[in-house]
Amino acid sequence: MATTSRAKHKLCRRVGQCIWNDPKCPSVKRPYPAGAHGKNRRSKMSTYGTLLLEKQKLRGHYAISEKQLRIAYAKAKKGQGLAHEKLLRNLEQRLDSMLFRCGFAPSIFAAKQFVNHGHILVDGKKVDRASFVVKEGQVISINAEKSPSIAEAAKKSNTTVPGYMEVNLDELKATLVRAPEVEEIPIPVNIMNVIEYYAR
Repeated sequence: MATTSRAKHKLCRRVGQCIWNDPKCPSVKRPYPAGAHGKNRRSKMSTYGTLLLEKQKLRGHYAISEKQLRIAYAKAKKGQGLAHEKLLRNLEQRLDSMLFRCGFAPSIFAAKQFVNHGHILVDGKKVDRASFVVKEGQVISINAEKSPSIAEAAKKSNTTVPGYMEVNLDELKATLVRAPEVEEIPIPVNIMNVIEYYAR
């Protein structure tokens, strides 16, 4: 995917903070855009620019393409419920996101790779589609027999697990106990700006 081939923290430099809360991100020491004039750039952003940046942050955080995000937004608009809540929940409950959130993968990019290569099980069955939406009560685990190195690394995880998940590091199992509330999803994005961007 084109998203993963770009410099992963370039957007972080632009917004002045890491969109994955990585303490090793270059934006921690250099919270300004890359380039010779990045430190002194002080241009005021337009309303459109602000909306676009929030959309790009959301895309970057979940490492998805523009097409994938547009499809997710179109689905969120349908049916009952608030579009911004449904959009964020659907993205958060993607298998790759759940894997990253519970600490079984060091990054969203590693999570995608683990899933695509068949290292991850959901309710004991192999799932190799990163966009698979995990439902409440489903259990994510690592195929330790096939992937011993991934399993060992996951056991050393010290990730802060959000309240909507339960993790057993000894058994390498993570359960989505309930649907996440928008305010507890650890992502530095104003989701309403994203909705406004696509509603234009």
